[in-house]
Amino acid sequence: MEPYRPLNRSVAGKTVLITGAASGMGRATAHLFASEGAKVMATDLDGEGVERVAEEIRGAGLADVDAMELDVANVDALKAAVKRTIARFHALDILINNAGFAKPVHPSDDLYDDVWERSINVMLTAHQRLIRAALPHLMASPEGGRVVNIASTEGLGATPLNGPYVSAKHGVIGLTRAMAVDLGRDGITCNCICPGPIHTGITSGIPDEHKEIYAKRRVPLRRYGLPEEVANITLSLCLPAASYLNGAIIPVDGGMSIKNA
Repeated sequence: MEPYRPLNRSVAGKTVLITGAASGMGRATAHLFASEGAKVMATDLDGEGVERVAEEIRGAGLADVDAMELDVANVDALKAAVKRTIARFHALDILINNAGFAKPVHPSDDLYDDVWERSINVMLTAHQRLIRAALPHLMASPEGGRVVNIASTEGLGATPLNGPYVSAKHGVIGLTRAMAVDLGRDGITCNCICPGPIHTGITSGIPDEHKEIYAKRRVPLRRYGLPEEVANITLSLCLPAASYLNGAIIPVDGGMSIKNA
């Protein structure tokens, strides 16, 4: 019988680049990775907000964190984010594509094309551009590079007035699978998380009583999730020990996506 092989379950010393890190799931992810000993490059369109997150992390006694303003729809800015990460930490082992937004719009609305274009650029095109910009460094990661794309349960179905967002998130799932196939030979895993109803900035405008009604009706756990609960699944996908998990699409939704009625 072959001996048991203990695998590394620590991201200590790894370098992670996170988009959309000024709030919600991105903020929680930055905090969690830093607390686990990773070197964190936190980025967001909200430059002041993401710097506040970096200060929060430093205030907890964790020095290996940097922050920068980043519009992921700008391809040159994406390349600059990778360049700054390497200049600051000399490596890039983990990439987390989390940046996103949601704007309700009906197909008959004159704004539909504008919302569509921005949604696809921010939540799909930017993902592949950043993966490709980071690729040489992910390939050089000693224990294998990790990519985690944050999609949504809207990538598994659809709700009204959400066409551009739904389409982008379906695309993220397809991109994840394609990258998993293309990059697996280089030792890079690419996986996808589909959060359900989570307490984030996107859902902050929903009245609490409406959230409670929705959760009790749709979610087996009967509540909205916390950003930290999503962040911990993200961390699990990035462990060196998660080396054979590739192309997975993981709902983090309290069981919502498997409930029939």
